Amino acid sequence: MPERTDDKLVIAISSRALFDLKASHQVFENEGLEAYSAYQIAHEDEPLKPGEAFPLAQKLLRINDQLGEDARVEIVLLSRNSADTGLRVFNSIEHYGLSIRRAAFCGGESPWRYINAFGCQLFLSNEAEDVRYALDCGVAAATLLSGGSQDLGSEQLRFAFDGDAVIFSDEAERVFKREGLEAFTASEKASAREPLAGGPFQPFLAALHRLQQAFPASEAPIRTALVTARSAPAHERVIRTLRAWNIRIDESIFLGGLDKADFLRAYRADVFFDDQQTHCQSASPHVATGHVPHGVANS
Repeated sequence: MPERTDDKLVIAISSRALFDLKASHQVFENEGLEAYSAYQIAHEDEPLKPGEAFPLAQKLLRINDQLGEDARVEIVLLSRNSADTGLRVFNSIEHYGLSIRRAAFCGGESPWRYINAFGCQLFLSNEAEDVRYALDCGVAAATLLSGGSQDLGSEQLRFAFDGDAVIFSDEAERVFKREGLEAFTASEKASAREPLAGGPFQPFLAALHRLQQAFPASEAPIRTALVTARSAPAHERVIRTLRAWNIRIDESIFLGGLDKADFLRAYRADVFFDDQQTHCQSASPHVATGHVPHGVANS
């Protein structure tokens, strides 16, 4: 009987996001596919170094240790490698003791088409094109940027999200882009009791919320934060929207245009998702950062 995944948190991660494949990718860029394949086979017993998504994957899989037989977190590996060249990736997974058992090796093709088939709620990759395809399929997705020190000493996994065009739709941001801050503020104040439509990360946030409910609030291994450029009075619509969705978010930080990096460090975020490149570039030296190429800022 097929295993059900609809009650799990399923995250797809590309091999280049999970492991540092810069050296082998350079071989591919400079010498071509045949040389790349030979390089990977020659080094397949040499473990790859962790990549941008590795600490996140490690913390996610540790949550299953607390759940025992009711394991509810799964990571799926999606790769443009062939299964032959991908053996080094699986050997590295085994070396680090990561419980990853499902994968798709696509032999040079983009793996995004398997995201829905695996039941994934999030896709993390270094390939911006694959991320856009995943978003078009209705799955939360982000391009991971290089850089970012992480709090590896804490067992708690801390997610941080921008609001408009990430958790929420970009409807309010479109008003801001088109008419300016004053019109945006007036529009949000007038619509304070009208919930915003969901953005690409709304289903993923809902899945995190369901997983959090499996633990006492004081012992939850996951913590969430909204880190938004909004300020009062534009805060009310956000709060009422989350209430209407019946989703709890642990911390809400309304910055009124202040730079997000200092607040992400203070929150000790493991990963931060934002639709705007400027915010991502500011945050990426301090925290693993995922650019969400969605909404009016990315038109």
